[in-house]
Order: sequence, then structure tokens, then C-alpha cells
Amino acid sequence: MSRNVYESLVIGWLIIFALAGCSDEMDPTLAGAESKSVQGISVPEIALSKAELDWVGQQVFRNECSGKKACLVHWNEGEAFPSLGIGHFIWYPSAVEGRFVESFPALIRYMANRDAPLPRWLAQLDPFDAPWPDRAAFIEVEDSGRVAELREFLLATRDLQAGFIVQRARSSLLRVIQAAPDAQQARIKRHLDELVSTSGGVYAVIDYVNFKGEGLSSTEQYNGEGWGLLQVLLAMKGDDRPILDRFRSAAAEVLTQRAENADAPIERERWLKGWLRRLESYREPN
Repeated sequence: MSRNVYESLVIGWLIIFALAGCSDEMDPTLAGAESKSVQGISVPEIALSKAELDWVGQQVFRNECSGKKACLVHWNEGEAFPSLGIGHFIWYPSAVEGRFVESFPALIRYMANRDAPLPRWLAQLDPFDAPWPDRAAFIEVEDSGRVAELREFLLATRDLQAGFIVQRARSSLLRVIQAAPDAQQARIKRHLDELVSTSGGVYAVIDYVNFKGEGLSSTEQYNGEGWGLLQVLLAMKGDDRPILDRFRSAAAEVLTQRAENADAPIERERWLKGWLRRLESYREPN
């Protein structure tokens, strides 16, 4: 065995061991549904060709980063954590207990299981927490070799990240239906059936789960109101408009409610406008 191959294997095992203690709440490889039905209701299937997967990945990268490499490792003003990759996956520093579901460790576990060539320093982190305690500390080292290496790694693995995003959405559908009130489960399932029957609808479901979550976490709420996929599906009207029109309208309603309930004014004054603009991409591709 060559030294390079041996080192790659060692790094792969290191990252898996380092992440072994991470929460499985977000991991699509562990949270997938074994059962494909709930109370006799079959769960919609998300199936994408390679070309469709590439298109979804490009759309997410454009939504989160405007397709810019520098944005693959970024720390937004007003947030207590950095956002990484094409999906701006959340990674908490050790001292931060955030309300939002952390997703970067699950992404790295997903990629390590698929033999992605992980940066050595990333594999050796123990515990696997963001190495910058706050935004100011990150800004000081933003041009360092380690951050540059991480950006290059995330640029080179966009296809794996797209696969992770799709798998997360796929594994969420059963849990979203199950979490709905019993009387609403059949209606939620019908909405999902309609959405995943078209390319634009599949993209909308996949992107929204990555963007604002499944809506299943008790911590992802303001004033007891969530903003994930479940809440959007519950808010959808049953009128004669096309399914994507109804999904966009419901999502806009849910996100506006989130901004109005938020303690931080930045959500109303700056972020909401961008969120609503993102929803406008939920249309059938030309």
C-alpha cells in the first residue's frame, strides 16, 4: 500500500471517529425512513437523474453563494456560527448552543463515508467544532491557508454536497407527514405528491429543506411558530392555482411570520427581502 493511499485511509477513519459523538438528528444517512408509508399513505419518492442533481446543486450554490468560491466558507453578520459549502451548512463553535439544526458535521460524515479527500486539519479536529469562536476571530484568519484549503475542498466536492442535500430532503418526507396532525396527513401527502411530480417542485422541496429545515425541531421556533417545510405545507391553500404558486405563497407567509416574530430586527430589515427573493426561483426550469 502506498503512503498516500494509507494516509487517505487514516484520515477517513479519523474523521468518522471524530464525528461519532455528533448528534444524528440531521444525518440523512441515519435519519432515513425504513418504512415507506404512514397509516397506509405511501411516501412520495424523490428521484433525480445526474443532470437534474447537477442542476439542483447549481441552483442551491447560486441561492446561497451567488456561485462565488469565497462564499463557500463564510460568517454572516448577525450570526453566531459560520456557514459552509454550497448549502451554507451550519457549524457551531464549541461555546455556542444554537437553536438551528447544525448540518456541517453531518455533511462531513456523509462525505467521509464516500471517501472524499478531507483536509488533514479538518479530520484531526477533536471535538469537531468550528475552530473560530466568533465572527471577529474568523475574519482575522479568513485569508489563511487552512481556510483556503477548506474552500478548495468544498469547491471540488459540490456534487457530493448536492447529493447530501437531496438525501436530507428525501429522508425528511415521511417524518414531515408523520409530524402533521392526523387529519392533515393525507392533504400534506397530496401536496408533496404534486410537488415532486415536476422538476421545479422537486427543486423547491429540496432547496427549502436545506434553506429553512424540515420544521420538526422544537428549537427552530419563534413564539411557538416554526418555519420549515412542514409549516409551509400546512399553510398551503387548496385553490386552483398551480402547485408551485401555492407553495411560494405559503412559504412567503411562513417566512414573513418568522421575521415578525424574531427578536433580532435584522431578520425583518435585511434578511426577509432576500428570503422572499429566493422563493421566486421556485419555478419550472426553462
